[in-house]
Amino acid sequence: MRETIHFAHANSFPASVYRKMLNKLAERHEVGYLDTIGHDPAFPITDCWPHLVDESIRHIERSYGGPVVGVGHSLGGFLMFYAARKRPDLFRAIVILDSPLMGPRRSFGIWLAKRLGFIQKVTPGGNTLKRRDNWASVDMAHDYFARKPMFARFDPECLADYAEHGTQDDGQGGRRLKFRPRVEHDIYATLPHNFPCHKGRQKVPTGLIAGADSDVLGDADIDYMRRHFGIEVESHPGGHLFPLERPIETAEHVLALVERLRQR
Repeated sequence: MRETIHFAHANSFPASVYRKMLNKLAERHEVGYLDTIGHDPAFPITDCWPHLVDESIRHIERSYGGPVVGVGHSLGGFLMFYAARKRPDLFRAIVILDSPLMGPRRSFGIWLAKRLGFIQKVTPGGNTLKRRDNWASVDMAHDYFARKPMFARFDPECLADYAEHGTQDDGQGGRRLKFRPRVEHDIYATLPHNFPCHKGRQKVPTGLIAGADSDVLGDADIDYMRRHFGIEVESHPGGHLFPLERPIETAEHVLALVERLRQR
């Protein structure tokens, strides 16, 4: 019987945008996901994301017949880490893709930035509410995104999937962002600062794949995760969005890491 992977996406990128990577994972596993985390009013976005963790837990409880392998990118990896701390019985293993699991010094900096009101200057959330949110068609959305530096390294199929699956009908014949800008903004504004409070080795085998060109994690953060949580850390070519830049290679790396974690 094939194991199930539950995938959790990054902030602002619906899980369906990762279609190419998920299809590769599905060659060896059953794959499921929650397409847009944070959009259910029953699970509001609050400081340090406790309700988003509960949203993920509820989805896993209701969607699968037993423990899953949790794979999460950025926001999603953070939620998988917290969910596995709270409900280890739901997981066989965890693979975190370039999530901001920061050590004590940077976590304190996040806390201070929130207290002093400049958190949006140290996260990508500052311009979120100013972002364009409507296009006449999927093709026009694609042309717009293709000109943006953030998408320059995207795999062409992932860029096409973002234009199609990252947008939805706006009710007037056009397209708007599926992951709502206000939700994205609020998630960035409440980035957890309490990661070091969860010391203790993981009860679930856990690995982290960091983007080689990403600045999300520093050496001190990685060392902290290894020493205090027993997390196995590896590197993958690309930046923070490497799962959308190199989807097939990322899936192959995830599959190999899952195999090693299951042998621990």
